[in-house]
Amino acid sequence: MIKKTIGIIGGMGPLATVKLFERIVTNSSAASDQQHPRVLIDNNTNIPDRTGFILGRGEDPVPELIKSAVGLEKMGADFLIMPCNTAHFFLNEISGSISIPFIDMLEETLKEASRAVSDGRIGLLATDGTLQSGIYDKRAVDHGLKLIHPEPEDQAKVMKFIYSIKGGDLKGHSEDFQEVVTRMADEGLKAVILGCTELSVAIDYIELDKRITYLDPLTVIARRALFESGCVAK
Repeated sequence: MIKKTIGIIGGMGPLATVKLFERIVTNSSAASDQQHPRVLIDNNTNIPDRTGFILGRGEDPVPELIKSAVGLEKMGADFLIMPCNTAHFFLNEISGSISIPFIDMLEETLKEASRAVSDGRIGLLATDGTLQSGIYDKRAVDHGLKLIHPEPEDQAKVMKFIYSIKGGDLKGHSEDFQEVVTRMADEGLKAVILGCTELSVAIDYIELDKRITYLDPLTVIARRALFESGCVAK
């Protein structure tokens, strides 16, 4: 079997990078080591905060993102993926620096979302940078979707939870986050996109409202990467 090599631009954050690799492995139907794809990971923790830059404060992350992309291509990656929703704001700059494909996690997630809801309404839980940049919302229209954001007070709770996970505290502010999701369910939403990979991490550790379907971009891109690599997903 000829397999393509997956390259991962990681470090945003490190635990989300670990979880993406884990999801690639656990979603594979491989029966031996040799049937898994080869994966190259650059856990580049030098990449500046993406939300801060998008909101007009902090250092530009693009140079480090490009450094990782170019480095992974030189190491032999056949295509790239990236476990950070917010960093997809810079996708065009990154793609323009390499000659290999870059699979768009947001686009793949929206394809899944369009199949998950019948009324087109779906919640989006993400960083302030992702919400204010509109990188999900602008594309959602093409998929027949209307994305519902949390109210400002609830969005502040989501951000506290995201950054507590980045700091290694997987339970900090989790109750506040659970309240946000429950409120969305009470308002009639049937599904939400976990539009920050720290939230993708969180679902492995906390209880969430079972009335909601949780669309996890890490799982979506892991399965898409397996297909692209020539391996078989479960």
